[in-house]
Amino acid sequence: MFALKSLSKYLFGDASKETLVELPDGQLFIVRPLSPKGYSELIFKDAAASIRRTGQEFHYQLVIQRVYEEGEAELLEEEEGEGVALGDKDEKTFLLDEELHLRVEVRDTGEAVVAWRDHSGDPGDLFEFVCDSKTRPDAAAAFQLLAAQCQYERKYRKSHEEATDEELKQFDFDDDTFIPRASPLSTPIGRSPSFAPSLNNLPEEPTMVRESSSKKLASPETSRAVVQTPTKAPVARANPKSSEILATEQAELHLFDFQSGTFILQDAEVEATVAEVGKWKYWLQITGKQPWLGQEVTPDINPVFNFEYLSFIFNHYTDDGSAYSWLLKFDTREKLERFQEGLMQALWEHLHETKWQKAIKDAERDYVLDAFNELVLEDATKDDLREAEAKEEDEEEEDYEDSEGDRLSEHYDEDEDEDEVESDLKDGNVNSQLAVGAKVDRSFVVRGDKIGVFKHTADNHLQHSTTINNVATPKGRVFSPSKVMLHQEDRNMVLQNKNDPHSLYRMDLEVGKVVDEWKVHDDIPVNIYAPENKFAQTTGEQTFLGLSNNALYRIDPRQQGNKLVDSQLKQYAGKNDFSAAATTEQGYIAVASNKGDIRLFDRLGIIAKTALPALGDPIIGVDTSADGRWILATTRTYLLLIDALQKEGKNAGKLGFEKSFGKDSKPQPRRLGLTPSHVAQFQHETGAALSFTPARFNTGEGKEETSIITATGPFVVTWSLKKILQGRKDPYSIKRYSEEIKADNFRFGSDKNIVVALPNEVDMVTKRALQRPTRESIMATPRRSQTGRGSYLSRNEIVNSPY
Repeated sequence: MFALKSLSKYLFGDASKETLVELPDGQLFIVRPLSPKGYSELIFKDAAASIRRTGQEFHYQLVIQRVYEEGEAELLEEEEGEGVALGDKDEKTFLLDEELHLRVEVRDTGEAVVAWRDHSGDPGDLFEFVCDSKTRPDAAAAFQLLAAQCQYERKYRKSHEEATDEELKQFDFDDDTFIPRASPLSTPIGRSPSFAPSLNNLPEEPTMVRESSSKKLASPETSRAVVQTPTKAPVARANPKSSEILATEQAELHLFDFQSGTFILQDAEVEATVAEVGKWKYWLQITGKQPWLGQEVTPDINPVFNFEYLSFIFNHYTDDGSAYSWLLKFDTREKLERFQEGLMQALWEHLHETKWQKAIKDAERDYVLDAFNELVLEDATKDDLREAEAKEEDEEEEDYEDSEGDRLSEHYDEDEDEDEVESDLKDGNVNSQLAVGAKVDRSFVVRGDKIGVFKHTADNHLQHSTTINNVATPKGRVFSPSKVMLHQEDRNMVLQNKNDPHSLYRMDLEVGKVVDEWKVHDDIPVNIYAPENKFAQTTGEQTFLGLSNNALYRIDPRQQGNKLVDSQLKQYAGKNDFSAAATTEQGYIAVASNKGDIRLFDRLGIIAKTALPALGDPIIGVDTSADGRWILATTRTYLLLIDALQKEGKNAGKLGFEKSFGKDSKPQPRRLGLTPSHVAQFQHETGAALSFTPARFNTGEGKEETSIITATGPFVVTWSLKKILQGRKDPYSIKRYSEEIKADNFRFGSDKNIVVALPNEVDMVTKRALQRPTRESIMATPRRSQTGRGSYLSRNEIVNSPY
């Protein structure tokens, strides 16, 4: 088959085309030789198979799409019920990876079959695309060649044109398990046809859990063939010379298997050592019956300690960027505690470049250690939780109507010229920021020197209204806004030009142009600005907060001259490196820094009431609940949820914004991260490193915070506060897109709808569309909506907008 390599340029074609090759006619079956569910099942009676590019370089999808006869789709939709979108049922996608063992067979009848493993099913299960008899064998062979080239690119992260024939042969699985025939269409589902293969017909697999000599088809209870190849440990790096040992303990070593989704024992006794190997450099080395792995201690290892199971789970990255997830299981709590302190000391010193014992107090050390444990926050009683759960189950989807406060002018209903839009798409810019309206149902997306405006429709979709072109200062200097904030009942937007850190600009959204320049201060820059209080944008409030690296102050645009209010300026002598700020409904202020600490203020112009210790990772975003109870901080690899309510001592019942925590009663932090195994699976599937966008609570006046949203790479992620408080495992859900997510937020007033800005498109998705993270949901890339009824908007469906 690989003699067809000369066809590769023809098959790959123009890089701008999404579909690379297609088998237009066939039927999709799932065949289950060992399952009691039935031997085979017809999934799509009429279907097309294709290979498509994804938004990630060197990643491709196998796509099976249902084909309708004329009028059939409309008829089925009527039968399903009005308002039901059929799109989710009409397509199946699979990441083209060698683990699929995709292969093509041309049978004696001339019928071509494409088969691949079903990793979400039982061992031995296969998907089969049975081509129509009109399909030529060379077309199926070309399809297999292209699949091999795609798998080569995914594995080696380089063009298939560099591959030799020998290198491509590793993706030839023609000698793999034979492809059993699917049931004929007349065979009832759940009944095995007379020609169903027996277990003896199956070729021997690399690993067998149990074997049966019976010639009849065996059930999973009596025989189970494991067809997956377990994940293999990579070659260990050499151990650098160490100058000091921080911890060394004995443990069991387990490796996460991508196929089965479980940790598999590799070595029953290893020695895990944390050592200093250079100036502020530390190394984790694990050695047992062989050297297993060596890993520099950095935040990317994503450490999680579970004292219930006496385990430590972490990520390991090889030189080529591949990610693996490992688990160390200790036999005593004391060993785990000693190892935890050694590892966290290494991580903390690496980040702070300061010795742990000299710089951090015992209470602060406990705060840091607690943040990396799997904790249950004792907040609600069981009765409270049951009541909240029942309320959640009974709650119906809200009906959304356009805001009565919608004051945007007809300027936003103008259509754009198609040629202008096409030009916008070629301008080299991508969407960068998102601002979601609270007083008006609009979302605003920044793209270079343009701002796209999208209306939130009554049926929870986005409709493009207009694009504000050529954002410019009042003097006519065009610039690309680096920060934006909606202001004064969403009538105005405060913008910043990154080339002028001492000034801000006011855009009048009713006329779509910048009308004021506000000089804040001659010497103190504006690095960050935030609303006066949580819901200030819904009011006519004119003042707001500003921050520099080491100063916190109020900005009042009504002042003559510079807009910084001197009487409400708090400037620190040292460099605090402030990085983010947020306010509560009462106007309490949370300020975070690149050092990782968080300060809580009840008003401007004074020292902080509470200073929370730094874990070490720079904080890129901070949010608060409206009542000030919860503080949410975002780092690149995890979120931090902090309960600001004091539960004991003389200040019991007070918030950390109002009164300081006692020196021995710092709040118990909760580190929210993706599990190390999911991180490894994410990177295994996408090649993208973990990098969260600033996380936010859902928000709305009179609404309780119930959810958290952030994104990393092509995944949007939401956490349930209720599940976090109950200590449930994996209390988050995900949805994967085909491209990196640039910005995200909840629709104001609800957690049911999420607005997502991609590089060239904007989406509103229901929270129900997010799934529990599994291998399948991590792999699944959604197709773009062809009808406008789905959650994903194509460019044509948003009035040809580049947004």
